[in-house]
Order: sequence, then structure tokens, then C-alpha cells
Amino acid sequence: MAAARRMVVVGGDAAGMTAASQARRLLGPDELEVVAFERGAFSSYSACGIPYWIGGDVSDRDDLIARTPGKHRERGIDLRMHTEVTRLDTDRRRVLARELAPGERQSTTEYWTDYDHLVLATGARPVRPPLPGVDAEGVHGVQSLEDGQNLLDAIDRTAAPGGEGKRSPAGPQGAEPRLKAVVVGAGYIGVEMAEALVRREFEVTVLDRSPQPMTTLDPDMGELVHESMCGMGMEVVTGAAVTGIETGDDGRARAVVTKESTYPADVVVLGLGVAPETSLAQEAGLPLGGSGGLLTDLAMRVRGQENIWAGGDCVEVLDLISGRTRHIPLGTHANKHGQVIGANIGGGYATFPGVVGTAVSKVCDLEIARTGLLEAQAREVGLRFVTVTAEATSRAGYFPGSRPMRVKMLAERGTGRLLGTQIVGREGAGKRVDIAAVALTAGMTVEQMTYLDLGYAPPFSPVWDPVLVAARKATAAVKSAG
Repeated sequence: MAAARRMVVVGGDAAGMTAASQARRLLGPDELEVVAFERGAFSSYSACGIPYWIGGDVSDRDDLIARTPGKHRERGIDLRMHTEVTRLDTDRRRVLARELAPGERQSTTEYWTDYDHLVLATGARPVRPPLPGVDAEGVHGVQSLEDGQNLLDAIDRTAAPGGEGKRSPAGPQGAEPRLKAVVVGAGYIGVEMAEALVRREFEVTVLDRSPQPMTTLDPDMGELVHESMCGMGMEVVTGAAVTGIETGDDGRARAVVTKESTYPADVVVLGLGVAPETSLAQEAGLPLGGSGGLLTDLAMRVRGQENIWAGGDCVEVLDLISGRTRHIPLGTHANKHGQVIGANIGGGYATFPGVVGTAVSKVCDLEIARTGLLEAQAREVGLRFVTVTAEATSRAGYFPGSRPMRVKMLAERGTGRLLGTQIVGREGAGKRVDIAAVALTAGMTVEQMTYLDLGYAPPFSPVWDPVLVAARKATAAVKSAG
């Protein structure tokens, strides 16, 4: 009997462990040996859920873990935790790994492991600019469960009587003094962490260098987010370039400094986004795209390689609207990448065709969603387009609980093809973006969208759904533009 082939996975979260699990379902241990390396303490968890755990919506950290290392091992996957892969030898088909004691970064225990198939699922790393004081105690990222636990522990220490924090003075009505938190960055993670800290009763300041928060929206839609966050009691400072973190005599972060001002802080959270973690791939000479993510074919095989695959936050994916590759770090994509990789290694056939760039988030009761291209992205690829905005309500106007929302739509001039949609509103707004995501994937025009047979009842929608109201306006704009 021929020896089993070996599949080596680098990264123990969504893409890597989905690939391992899918391949194991298709091939037994006599046909395929599966070895996975994870440098952290947790496997297969929802990083997207961390802000909601911090904010108290999720009560227990373990609720975010889909499958523990022990469960993976029970299913025939040799998952080695606290083990970091430090080198890829693609010529000899092997990886160099070192064992790490929990909480440590150095180890003398190193060994090579051969592979027949290599899966790179190294994820993304938080953007951490080289600013004075950025590595001080009290400055937190929120990329991993370990990061989330460290932040929660710091919050508990800071808020405890006699703790590390310095409460701001009580308000004019004698309200309880509040601890101060500064969030640097106003993208998805930044606004979600701002909400979490408000719910933890911090006085929250959000600093962002862009003209408006949420640069994943056009500025006019980001302005709505800005206004709403201020209305929730947050201070949102845009056009603010952070120059450093001030520390106290104890070495802890005490303030965030910009060119214009200084903002006292008991806790600092970095929400500056992420970049693909592809240092291993770069050292091995594997192909990278413009944002530094690995480039793959539709089967998620690394370009130019027969036996190396990649998925999750370390890759760039095809944008079906612009025709270019983009780095879009989302768990939804990572799980699909893993399914495709596992199916192909397991002897089947699957492809990942690309994305339209759909994302949804919230800050307190404000829902924020987008899909497709922004105006700047459409211009960058040379598209000519029209834009419209529509004001509508989540339910029939006369029905209790109806809330306003704004829908913005981009359509290609001449053809009327839908190019992008953004939605900002309250309850019932965010998931409506899925209508536009399906239309984008199908290549529909805005006029075709107006005839979509969507569900209607007064508790759920007006007679004309807000997305269809925007599609009607976009149809008229396309015809007017000629």
C-alpha cells in the first residue's frame, strides 16, 4: 500500500482548518495525513465577534470558538498549537516550525516537516504604525482572541476601585465620573470597538485621519455615520493624524497625541485595519499582489505552484465588478476558500469565482452596509457612472417602528449596470444590501432591479423597498445621462 500523502496547513483558523476538515472528510487517514500549525492558543474562532464579546453581547469567550484543538484532533487532524512556521522550503517541499511556550516568542525546538500539499492560511496582521509609545502597556489591538482577552483584563483592572484609570470629573449634575478610551481608526473595527467601549461606560474619543469615518463608504455616506456617532455621545475627530502615544512614569499609555491636540486615555485601542500576513510567502518568492496578498487561481492554488494553496485574509481575491484583485479580509470568504482548497486536495473540483465586496456592520443602533464599488474605485478603473441617493423607511411609513435609511447607488452610464450600493440607517437597513449583492453578482442593470419580486408586508417593507426606490432613481439618471 502506498504511503499516505501529507497535507500541511499553516494557520489554525477559518481558512486553514476548513480546508483541513474538508480534505479529511473526503480522504481517510490511509490516504491523507493532515498536519496543521497554529502559533496562538486558539483555533477556529470568530475574530469578527470580538467587539461584541468586549461589549457584552457575547458573554463567554468560548462561545466564539467553533471547534477546539481537541475536537480537530478527534477528527484526525494533527493540530499543533503554540507552534510557528518560520520558513518555507518550496524546492524540497518542507516547512520549518518551532515550538513556543505560551506567551513566549523564542524557542530552541525547531524541526522540518515535509509536505505533498501546503496550505497557507496565515491570516492578516493589525496595522501598527511605528509611532512613539505605540507598544506601551495600555495600547491594544483586537485581531485575535488573545488580544480580546488582554483588552478585557485591562478594562477590568482600569475600572476596578483603586485601579489604573484616572476618571474624568463628574458632570454638572453630579454624574459618576467616567474613564476615557481613545480609539485610533474609524473603520469597521474602530467603530465596533467604539460601541463596545461606550457600552462599558467609557467616555470614548475616535480619531481618524480621513475626512469622514468609514472610508469603506463614500464621504457623503460616511458623514451620516459621523453625525450618528456624535449623537451617541462619542467624540469623533476626523482629519486627525496621530503622532504618538504619551506614557506616564509607570510606562502605561496616558494620552494619544495628534498634530493639533492631546487626548487623555485610560485605554487606547488601535482600529487601523489589517494587512495580509505574507512574510513567509514573500521570503519564499511566492507571487504577491498590490496590497501584499498572495495571488491564486480560481481553485485557490498559488499562481505558478502545483502543490501550494492559499486562502483567507492572506490572499487577494478577484473583484467581479472592477476585474482587479483586492484584499478583503472577511470570515465569509475565508471559510469558502477553505472549502474550495479542501475539496481540491481531497480529489474533487471546486473554484472560488470572486467577490463583489459586500460588508455590513453597526455602531450602536446604526447599521452600515456596502457592496460593489465606491465612487473613487469606479473612477480608478475608468468606469463612467451616475450616482443617486434615496431616502426611504424600513417599513410602511404608517407602521409602528418604521425607521429612516439612506440608500446610495452607482450605475454605469450607457448600460445601466449596477456598480455599487451603500446603505446607512437604523433597524432593518443593513441586510438589505444583500439584494444589491445578488444583483451585482448576476450583472443586473438598475432597471432590471426595479422588477425584482421582493417580499412585501407593512411590518417588513414599504410597497417599494428602499433598494428598489434607489434603483428607480438610478434608472432615471442613466436615461437622463444618455
